[in-house]
Amino acid sequence: MEALRFAEAGSEQNRTQGSYQRIKPNQRTPFGHKHKQEEELYVVVGGSGRAKLDDEIVELEQWDAVRVAPGTMRNFEGGSDGIEIIAFGSRGLGVDDIEMSPGWWND
Repeated sequence: MEALRFAEAGSEQNRTQGSYQRIKPNQRTPFGHKHKQEEELYVVVGGSGRAKLDDEIVELEQWDAVRVAPGTMRNFEGGSDGIEIIAFGSRGLGVDDIEMSPGWWND
């Protein structure tokens, strides 16, 4: 993964945050993760690639959006030109909401 940037809305009332992620060509994020309560929305803003959602692999192109429900393990892979994703989710749920799984997608 080449870049990861987080942005939070300025209002205390707004519980949304976003992150920009750029994954190099033919590379995967080094871990899978899932949330107990949080759902996330991923929007492909550049390039293409794939997502693994539990046991399903989904092809992604620019402007595709993927909603990931709580409890779904996920990981992303850049295509031949890499992939750029903006992820939207909640803030304030804390580390108790996330489960990380290093090397989860390893075929």
